[in-house]
Parts: sequence; structure tokens; C-alpha cells
Amino acid sequence: MKQKENVGGTYSPARRNEIHVWRDMWENRNIIRKLARNDFKRRYVGSYMGILWAFIQPLVTIALYYAVFGLIMTAARSSGSDVPFVLYLTAGMVPWFFFSEGWNSGTNALLEYSYLVKKVVFRISILPVIKVVAAIYTHLFFVLLLLVVGWICGYPPSLYTLQVLYYSVCCFVLVLALSYFSGAVVVFFRDLRQLISILLQVLVWGTPIMWNLNMVHNVWIRRILMLNPVYYIVDGYRDSIFQKQWIWEKPLYTLYFWCITFLLMALGTGVFKKLRGHFADVL
Repeated sequence: MKQKENVGGTYSPARRNEIHVWRDMWENRNIIRKLARNDFKRRYVGSYMGILWAFIQPLVTIALYYAVFGLIMTAARSSGSDVPFVLYLTAGMVPWFFFSEGWNSGTNALLEYSYLVKKVVFRISILPVIKVVAAIYTHLFFVLLLLVVGWICGYPPSLYTLQVLYYSVCCFVLVLALSYFSGAVVVFFRDLRQLISILLQVLVWGTPIMWNLNMVHNVWIRRILMLNPVYYIVDGYRDSIFQKQWIWEKPLYTLYFWCITFLLMALGTGVFKKLRGHFADVL
């Protein structure tokens, strides 16, 4: 039985295979907010420290990387400027946590909410959105932590800091685009979760988060590494906190990022649209 959706209270057969992502997000914004908040809370139900685990694990990760790269491996400590390595590292890890958590959660959205997928009146296109929005709660805490670390290191908030909002939106849209694709495919190919986990391990080391791109002397290799859209976001956070660079100062790179992101969104929503009629049968 193919999945149907309720559009505005009535079912329109002519639109059954259409996905209007942004319209659905706006029309269901209250549902998304409530389900995202509940999703964030129920992850840690039954544990003594509850949602504190959402913050403790990333904090331990930052501390561990700082100990290894900032204190032990002096070669990696160089950030190419006078910026303290702890600030350089934190500015890279904060968007990375959002990206990795959002993509992992978005991939599993249909599997975790399988009972909603089988409901003929529920717009399943908002399920990946719910998981990505839930990741924002943790992200907001770490953005605040980043601002505090920056202030302590001698980089108080300024007008440049407002750009963090823009780069957070960039990360949100990129993660959502990837989640629509992986969330749809994983229903039929469960091994995709393990493949994404491996890919994230490659990306965290392939993205200049714990090291500086200037350490790569080969120009062509640097350009290849910059094709990674996550690097645009990571570097944008650093621009906002301590590099003091405006978005419009790198117009071609910004244009490249959004072209790639919208292509991924078109691919993701297209695959989601093509496969969604079979979700209920498989789940």
C-alpha cells in the first residue's frame, strides 16, 4: 500500500508524489518544534544524568583533542596565527558536532518514527526535519561555549559574530539535504548507517578542524580539500569569531557552497519522493 499524505486536511492525488520541503516545514512548524523537543529529551530517558550526556560527550571530545593536538603534538598546535589552539579547535568542533549529529539522526528518522510513516495522514517529509531541529538544542549550547572561549582568549563578540547565525543555517540546510537522501535509502539498505559512520570518521580528519589548511603546501591538494562543503562552514565559524572576515569577502566560495547544497537538496528530495511510496511496506 503506497503512502499517502494529508495536504491541508484533504488528500490530493495530483500532488501525492510532490515534496514541498520548505512549505511543509512552515505549515508544520509547531509539530516540528514539539516533536524535536520531545526527541531531544527522550534520548536520555532512564539515565541518571539525563540530557547532560548530550553536552558531556562533546566536551570530553574537545578536551581530548586539545590534549593530543594542543599539548602533545606541537606540530598540529600551529593554527597559522596567534589564535590560541583551544579557540581554533573549538570553532571547528562546534559546527562539526552539529553536522555529524544532525546527519546521523536525520538518517535514522524514518526508522525511529516508523509508526508515523504508516499513518496515511502524516506528512512524513517533516521527519528528517524533526531530527535535525533536535540537534539544534545541543548546538546552541556549544555556540554559547564558543563565544565564552573566544572572549576568554581575547576575542569578544562583535558584529562579525552575528555571522554564526548564517553559517548555522548553512549547516542546517546541508544536513537536511543529506538526511533526505540517506534517510530514504537506509530504509532499504540498512548498511548505509555504517557507511555514513565511516565517512564521518574520514571527514573529521579530512576537514581542517584539528589542523590548518595552510599546513598543506600543495596548492592543488588545498583546492581539493576546499571542495568539501563542511570546510566552508567550519571556516565561516572561524571568520565570525576571530578571523574577522565577512561573508561577501569570498563570494565565489559562497556561491559554490550553495550550488552544491541545493544540488544535494534536489537529489535528496528527489530520491525521497521516488521511494516514499514504499516506506510503509518495508517498515
